[in-house]
Amino acid sequence: YHNDLFYLTGTRLAPKEKLDIPVLFMPDTMKMYEAVVIIHVMRENGENWPYEDSAELNKDLKSSITVAENGGIQGILWIYPVHGIPEAPQQKLVPVRCRARQRVERRVEVLLTGVVPGANAMTAVRNSAMVNINKPANIQEEVQVTDGFSTTVEFLYELQYQSNEIKSQLGALVGMHLIQRERDTESGIVTLIFNIVFAPNKPMRNKATLVVQCTTGGVWKFPMLFIATEPEVDDVINIEAVGLNKESIVGFKLTSQTR
Repeated sequence: YHNDLFYLTGTRLAPKEKLDIPVLFMPDTMKMYEAVVIIHVMRENGENWPYEDSAELNKDLKSSITVAENGGIQGILWIYPVHGIPEAPQQKLVPVRCRARQRVERRVEVLLTGVVPGANAMTAVRNSAMVNINKPANIQEEVQVTDGFSTTVEFLYELQYQSNEIKSQLGALVGMHLIQRERDTESGIVTLIFNIVFAPNKPMRNKATLVVQCTTGGVWKFPMLFIATEPEVDDVINIEAVGLNKESIVGFKLTSQTR
């Protein structure tokens, strides 16, 4: 957004007519931009709307109208705050494969481009409501590393799922924590390396998104696909025939791992 003020005057609106106001956003840095869209409406004939208790207007109403000298309402204001949050282009899909009833660990490296250029900074990363196999979901961790500069750049990250149903299936089976973070002082690119743990209990194929958000407003999304293939065979059961047209029986035990 620009700091300039643009005025759209002389626009006539009939009763119940709609007015579309385009807002263009072209960010050049991964940070949040703020602007305000203000609509000021006055009567076409220049007359005021009568209002008897103009001297006793409450504070909320005073901020949304302009009052004339004679006490009438000269204009009505609509104020719309606008927040522009830049989002990086969609990244390539990251697959994580594992056989059911096994456990796999994989390192995933993500690059955050466009992080406030020129702010060669200390990188601070906070784990916000992350799912971890060994810890409750509400535990928050904060990790900081300094490269000799005083400015702080902070990030929040979490694994988001397409639905609550997928979250309930996959949430307890996936753990993730940050193991390394660094920043290239020349390009300004921040590199985050995560350790992903996937321990599926049955075959599945579900998507998730690793979302990283800078506290200055930028958002990066990294799609992930968790694939659990068929488990290994538990055992081989051999049945020995006792004769033609006669039944042979073999017994084996199944132990439930839950109640």
